[in-house]
Formats: sequence, C-alpha cells, structure tokens
Amino acid sequence: MNQGKYIFSQLVNFLPQRVFDRVTAKYSGNKSVKHFTCWNQLLCMVFGQLSARESLRDLILIIEAHKSKSYHLGFGKSITRSNLSKANENRNFKIFEEFADHLIKIAQSKNDKSDFEIEGNIYAFDSSTIDLCLSVFCWAHFRKTKAGIKLHTLFDVNTHIPVFIHITEANIHDVNAMDVIDYEPLAYYIFDRAYVDYGRLYRIEKAKANFVVRAKSNIKFKRMYSRKADKANGIKYDQIGKIMGFYSSKDYPEKIRKVKYYDSDTKKTLVFLTNNFKLSANDIALLYKQRWQVELFFKWIKQHLKVKTFWGRSENAVRVQINVAIITYCLVAIVAKELKINRSNYEILQILSASLLDKTPLNELLMKSDYNNVNEQNTNQLVFNLF
Repeated sequence: MNQGKYIFSQLVNFLPQRVFDRVTAKYSGNKSVKHFTCWNQLLCMVFGQLSARESLRDLILIIEAHKSKSYHLGFGKSITRSNLSKANENRNFKIFEEFADHLIKIAQSKNDKSDFEIEGNIYAFDSSTIDLCLSVFCWAHFRKTKAGIKLHTLFDVNTHIPVFIHITEANIHDVNAMDVIDYEPLAYYIFDRAYVDYGRLYRIEKAKANFVVRAKSNIKFKRMYSRKADKANGIKYDQIGKIMGFYSSKDYPEKIRKVKYYDSDTKKTLVFLTNNFKLSANDIALLYKQRWQVELFFKWIKQHLKVKTFWGRSENAVRVQINVAIITYCLVAIVAKELKINRSNYEILQILSASLLDKTPLNELLMKSDYNNVNEQNTNQLVFNLF
C-alpha cells in the first residue's frame, strides 16, 4: 500500500484530515485561500518539527531544495517564507489547538495500558517556562528585561500523553492554571508545593477526585489522630487532621491527611497532603514520585521538538508552533502503537528525522533499524531531583 511513498507521506496518513478540515471550516481558516491551505501549512510545520529545522528560513530552504516532491509531500503550491510566516501570524491558532486536542484523545485511547500498581487515571500537573527575547516578543510579559511564556501541562501518567497544555504569560502564577482543569471523579492529581492553594484543592475534593500535593514548610495543621507509621519503608507519620488559620480553614473545611516520608534515595524528608484516606501512606509517596514524568515530558519536548526557538513573533504564531509540536508528539505516539513499534518516541524521531524523504515502508524502517545506533545521550544516566 505504501509502495513508492515517501516516509513523510506515510506518516501523514495517520493524521485524520477530515477532522482537521472540519475544524478549519469552523474557524474559516481557508477563507479567500487559493493555494496554500491550512492543511498545507500544518504539513509544512510538522515536517519542520520532524526534521528539526532551527528556523523558518531553514525550513523553507529544505522545502525549496526538494520542490519537485512538494506535491507528493502535501505541501501544495507557492510555498515561500512569506506565505508560511503570514499563515502562522494570521490563521487562528485554535484550528491547531482543537486538532491537537483530538489527536491527544486518539493517542490516549491507543496507549491506555499501564503496569503501574495503583489503578485509576493518574495525572501530574506542572508548568515550564520558556524564556523569550523581550524586544521581539514584547507581548509575553515576564520581567523588566525578559519575556517568556509558561506551558502548564496536565500529563497522563498511564499513557504518557499530555491531556492538555495551557499557555500563559510567564508572570502568571502557577496556581491560576488549576482553574482550567476539568477534574475527573476518582482520578488522582499530583502537584508540587507551588500548587498549595486550599480553595483550589477543595474544588478537587468537591469534584470527588483525589489529590496528592507536597506541603509547604509553614503549614498550619491540627492533628486529630494518627495511623500506624511504616517507618521501615520511610513513613515517619501518617496523620488525619484539619488545616488551621482563619482563611485557610474556611478555604478547606474538611479533614485532610498529612504524610511525612523519608526518601532514602535522595536523602530528603517530604511532607504530603492528600484527601485520599484509603491508600496506604507508601502508595501516597509512590503517587507523588510519578510527578517526575511531566518533568521528563518538558525535557523531551524542549530537546527534541522546536518550542525553544520560534518561527514567528506574534502570540498567534507561537501558539500555532506549540500546538504543532504537540500534534507531532501525538503522531509519533500513535504511529508507534499502530505499527507495534517497541521503541521510545525519541528513537522513532531520530530515525524519522534522517529518513523523511526515503521510500522505505514505514514499519520496515522503524523495525529493522539498528537499535543500538539510536540511543538518547545520557538518558539512562540522568538522575532527576524528583522532589
């Protein structure tokens, strides 16, 4: 079926074009467009992500060098730096945002298996700041001499797929992003201590969901009773009580659980707050350790997809590029599952980046490449400070 097709064209077959066309029509993305459509724009941007282009000029240079292949790659006609730049600046980023949301759901459904010992949906929430040049990105307020944006990400621990990414200016405090989360009943949500806001945590309680958050050092807590501590496994104490303080107690009026844990690997003592009274204290600590997965996602996407150097200056262009990066991430995850490729996303990206214009069948390329020649530098040797 893929006889004579370029690798990139085979990849594009995994993108639901009809869905993209519906979203494009919703926002009138192709209004008054004769040649370079939103679909052409998307494919050019995905090609740039997969081939690791450093700039818009770099991307157009490669596309022009293979101009005879443009039709077969789906780029359309009249591809110039000016056309692509104007498309990124002017076409509504929500087209790409909604399509990214659709791909996220597909990727989640195909990656729903997890061998994690705690059953249920588990999400880690955190943010990462991307520094920008103030003179170029003057709309992205951060500090007097620096611009920046924040990627607030809800990451599905079981499927290793980001549920959504909320983009704000870098000067927006992290806890404000908790307001955009649609909490699922019975699901687990993991937060670092920057997200200790009792009113917002109580919203999770009222939604009948579970949270695990690292407590701040100045917490005011009144113990009501204690459970037996498993000191052999690092549990210093396991207490049930209430949050004290005039405003804090009003924001969170219910009982809350406080667990103190000593991590022998990092030699650190950690205190967690949770509204779950059924799991063991060791399971609470184990849940919090899963927060490192969203940190790995930030590292992965910054290193291997183009979200640190932007190909446009406006807020719309930046949002388009970030959503295309998520589309590319999900595309790789979907391809890996569909073709049953037992490789990491990084390895697949490395192979694809050097093979986009080959005509080898995609499954053959990904299955038969020398596994030992595609290793992420120092991945297994990295020691992350999880806490």
